[in-house]
Amino acid sequence: MAEEPRIRCVAARAFRIPTDAPEADGTIAWNATTLVLVEIEAGGKMGLGYSYADAAAAQIVESKLAEVVRDQDAFAIPQLWSAMVRSVRNIGWRGICACAISAIDVALWDLKARLIGVPLLTLFGRARSEVPIYGSGGFTSYSLDRLREQLAGWVERDGCQFVKMKVGTRPQEDLARVRAAREAIGAAELFVDANGAYDRKQALDFAGRFAELDVSWFEEPVSSDDLAGLHLLRDRAPAGMEIAAGEYGYDPFYFRCMIEAGAVDVLQADATRCGGYTGFLKAAHLADAFGVPLSAHTAPALHLPVCCAAPRLRHIEWFHDHVRIERMLFDGVPVPRDGTICPDLAQSGHGLTFKSKDAERLAA
Repeated sequence: MAEEPRIRCVAARAFRIPTDAPEADGTIAWNATTLVLVEIEAGGKMGLGYSYADAAAAQIVESKLAEVVRDQDAFAIPQLWSAMVRSVRNIGWRGICACAISAIDVALWDLKARLIGVPLLTLFGRARSEVPIYGSGGFTSYSLDRLREQLAGWVERDGCQFVKMKVGTRPQEDLARVRAAREAIGAAELFVDANGAYDRKQALDFAGRFAELDVSWFEEPVSSDDLAGLHLLRDRAPAGMEIAAGEYGYDPFYFRCMIEAGAVDVLQADATRCGGYTGFLKAAHLADAFGVPLSAHTAPALHLPVCCAAPRLRHIEWFHDHVRIERMLFDGVPVPRDGTICPDLAQSGHGLTFKSKDAERLAA
């Protein structure tokens, strides 16, 4: 292997995967999820990364970002990350561009580990060997029967100690839905996620009512951009309830502002949005510096290796849609055992292999 393997090929494709049932949270509804896949070749090895975003992210990779990283040193990931951020300054770093950068960054880290011949966990540095997961779904479009079945399944089948459900679409039904979930999962911890659907006073009222049903986590009770509102909820929510947000953070400045505002008990970050593994590690270092726990938002197979390196990592979201998609489109995805997942240290990189033939019919 050459000392400085040069990147020869950068390719991006988008795939649209229908949901297995109508899905909704407190603010939107959807019937499909788009996965943007990036493959990067250097030194005879291929690195793979992806983001859950719009197909436009694949266009950004092909039209704007590929030329930034092509012919560059595959090991110079921090330099390439900064160059990509600079290259999209005039079209907007955050949003679609950040998702495109995220997919490339994950592919670069996977490529580097494969070139060296080590698991990504070894490359990052191990803080732990396994990561707890929490089952996540419980969409507001579900019937009570489906809600009970899904949440109870994570506890009984996968050993999850925590499960999360959506609230906020029809606030008048939320208490009955949360009560049904509590009955279904027994002693497991129950999380709720409003996706910013409530206003401040409404969220305060629900925080007290949810606490009576032993809800221990209230995610985005108000908009994640309302840092003052989140701070209010954090100060006035019942003592046993944590306020969480951060999944819509695209850059380190956002996470710093959220922490400095005292807006969350637990910071969330999503490597498919916040600049890949590089951006996720920046969020992890901020959380560590401020003494705030960190939780990974969705994409559990992608997050596993970097979460094993994050010092204050609490858990990974075992999100229904992404678990199903990752099992459908990749070999090497983790399998829960007693509510945790572990990386396969026999594989180099993140250990995922894309099933190209299986994905062909889903091309966007």
